[in-house]
Amino acid sequence: MTNETKVLVEIDLDGEGKAVIDTGVPFMDHMLDLFTKHGLFNATIKAIGDTHIDDHHTTEDIGIVLGQAVKEALGDKKSIKRYGNAFVPMDDALAQVVIDISNRPHLEFRAQFPTQKVGNFDTELVHEFLWKFALEARMNVHVIVHYGMNTHHIIEAIFKALARAIDDAITIDERVKGVPSTKGLLT
Repeated sequence: MTNETKVLVEIDLDGEGKAVIDTGVPFMDHMLDLFTKHGLFNATIKAIGDTHIDDHHTTEDIGIVLGQAVKEALGDKKSIKRYGNAFVPMDDALAQVVIDISNRPHLEFRAQFPTQKVGNFDTELVHEFLWKFALEARMNVHVIVHYGMNTHHIIEAIFKALARAIDDAITIDERVKGVPSTKGLLT
């Protein structure tokens, strides 16, 4: 909670894709709904922010709190695959997201949007959200948009691919004993 926003996130990474989302930013509601459904995460995501100014603080703070919630939900990370990769097409767009649940946060963002807005939503906020999410989830996140003409479709493909990459990375691999690291930890 800040002077600008109040954000509540509860997430179960081993869910069925059921969510209650109300952020005050309709486009983010739509993207977070896609994120939970395609990752099969159960979540409650609620925010109240200074959207009368713009959507920046609310979107940024949702990324922060969602990242923290995902990090907490990951627990000790024992026996997970650790790496995830997903390609997702959305009509004219193709996005790829590759992640490493490494405790080394980084965002590599190779995407351009044909328009600066989708409805009232500033598309530059997608990068802001993803960077804050990666930082707080302590993940290495690479976003590559191979092509696309429709900005809405491109962003939708990114959020779906992020969800599927996370779902891939958190899959339990019985062959992995402890955490998947030669260092012995992914804290």
